[in-house]
Amino acid sequence: MAEGRSGEDIVSEYLDQNPHLVEWVESLRGVHETNKQWHARREFFLRNMETFPTIQPGFPSPSLDRLLSLSICWANHIFLGCRYPQPVMDRIKEMADGVVVNDAPVRKTRDEIMGKGKKTAGGDDDSCAKRAKPGNPFKQGPPPQAPAEHQPFFNRLYKAVAWKLVSAGGFGPNLDHFEILRACTESSKESLSCVFVPLKDIPDLPAARTQKEGQVCELRCQTVYLGTGYGRDEAAARTMASKEALKAFQGRKVTVKICRRRFNGRDVEDLVLLDDQPRNPGFPPAISYPFQPEQQGDGPS
Repeated sequence: MAEGRSGEDIVSEYLDQNPHLVEWVESLRGVHETNKQWHARREFFLRNMETFPTIQPGFPSPSLDRLLSLSICWANHIFLGCRYPQPVMDRIKEMADGVVVNDAPVRKTRDEIMGKGKKTAGGDDDSCAKRAKPGNPFKQGPPPQAPAEHQPFFNRLYKAVAWKLVSAGGFGPNLDHFEILRACTESSKESLSCVFVPLKDIPDLPAARTQKEGQVCELRCQTVYLGTGYGRDEAAARTMASKEALKAFQGRKVTVKICRRRFNGRDVEDLVLLDDQPRNPGFPPAISYPFQPEQQGDGPS
């Protein structure tokens, strides 16, 4: 893509020259993305398409999933202040070279906030955590109303997955778990976020685990955590994460809840999709986190 002009001009000219891409590119937009967020992420995506030569417009592929995941990570970092493991941050910053976002939100880091002598009130040790007291001047994690806002979508997704599994003969080891989850999510007008990191780069794991080779994949949809999987490569890790995610759809219903997890060595509150079955309250460490702490104030963040 050409350089030296505004991002929107470059994208418009590129799509004018490649009209067959317009409809496909627009189908990659998230339902809840603002125009500003989408235009920036679209430019990021198109600038980096040539570095993923196996991407074929209109056809799903691991390369497409990876580029989409990286574009979402970058947009979350720019507009929401999300942080990811350092290898991911280095990659998306390199890929964003040349993409200019005017009036991007300015956010303080956790260290800057904590340096002012204020600390977020510590929670209990339960997996599904209690919210911080209203008087706390800082906030971290999803807002209290987030589960209720996301629940209607996941009720629809639950029905779509249930019908898909029935038509496939039920849940089993021979299913293409990721394809089922991807197809049902897209039929519900959303997309999956797949974040990959090497196993050795994840904090909070026993030393024996961190010495192993392999990749870890975390799946989210609408910022809600679905599942984590480990494999020898990204495709295998994504398959295992999808299999874990689909297990939540085996009960009578799914529920979005705010639960406590570990991220980068600290406890955080996260949105998690759960089934109606009793389970071990522990979760794998998060490798992405869309709900970074930010200072509350009267002005915009």
